Amino acid sequence: MNAVQDARPQYLTALDQLEKLFATITPADLDRPTPCTEFTLRGLLNHVVGGIHRFAYMGEGGNALDVVAAVEDPSDEGWPAALDRARARVTAAWADDAKLGRPTTAPWGEVSGAMAVGGYLMELVTHSGDIATSLGRGFALDDELARAALAVAEFALPAERRVPGVPFGPVRPVAEDADVHTRLAAWTGRTV
Repeated sequence: MNAVQDARPQYLTALDQLEKLFATITPADLDRPTPCTEFTLRGLLNHVVGGIHRFAYMGEGGNALDVVAAVEDPSDEGWPAALDRARARVTAAWADDAKLGRPTTAPWGEVSGAMAVGGYLMELVTHSGDIATSLGRGFALDDELARAALAVAEFALPAERRVPGVPFGPVRPVAEDADVHTRLAAWTGRTV
């Protein structure tokens, strides 16, 4: 991924996709397991919305390590509204083009704003796949978003640098003709 590429439009499209997923979730779904084995669906939603707020905080000039990627759980029906609040904040925080070239402190270290956007695009698209898998309803995920997220993952998370503490497991084997969503899941350590 080119360090100066502006992935904000793709990030906004990923938020659109996530919004559609959130709209399908019912309170009965919240205790489902997810491909992120440490989270139930409720925990994953909390992590995703909290991650969006953390990314917004970075765009506002903050250090990602100052805040956790979590929020206070809303009511069981309140997840779409929680996402709407996070979306409004992150969109405003990263609206200024100049932020793409400025250094920012992400959870993985100091990077350009553009690289931070790419990293959070990868996270959002990967977790959207996790949510869709957990729901098991055949939600049609965006192939172009998955391709972009996979490109970021392959650049930022090379297979040979997976060490303890990296929040992604080892790359999983996958068939050569696997679709891009399966390849992204495998690259980020999900069982496929």
